[in-house]
Amino acid sequence: MTVRFFEDFQVGDEVTSRGQTITESSIIDYATQYDPQFFHTDVEAAAGSPYGGLIASGWQTVAIGFRLFIDTNQIGENSLGSPGCDELRWLKPVRPGDTLHTVARILELRPSSSRPDRGTIVTSFRMINQRGEDVLTLKGSLLVKRRPNPVSVA
Repeated sequence: MTVRFFEDFQVGDEVTSRGQTITESSIIDYATQYDPQFFHTDVEAAAGSPYGGLIASGWQTVAIGFRLFIDTNQIGENSLGSPGCDELRWLKPVRPGDTLHTVARILELRPSSSRPDRGTIVTSFRMINQRGEDVLTLKGSLLVKRRPNPVSVA
């Protein structure tokens, strides 16, 4: 797929990423460094938790979901980052062996009024497991380059 500029998107556009299977070791490795709660790091202790077993950190799930979106190469080098996200919800635990994919849908397009080289794309992101269940949702804003104006040769 060719990398897209702001003008190439339309409200309602949707892209689905490839899947990624989450391993027990990736859950423990991530959580040991960034979210060291026992239900993310200790298989035996997690079995006695309200979750009944090891689960991935929600922050790990967000990071994986965004990576899967980036891998679709929708914005590539036209990305200018993000001013943030809203409405983040962790809906179901992610467990070892779950295979997740991301579905991103364009909700709104806003050309910048102060910086004509970019626009904001408001997107709903859903992470879905192998059973078709939403495990995470969020609304994110992406800053994306606008298509450069062609230079006139006189």
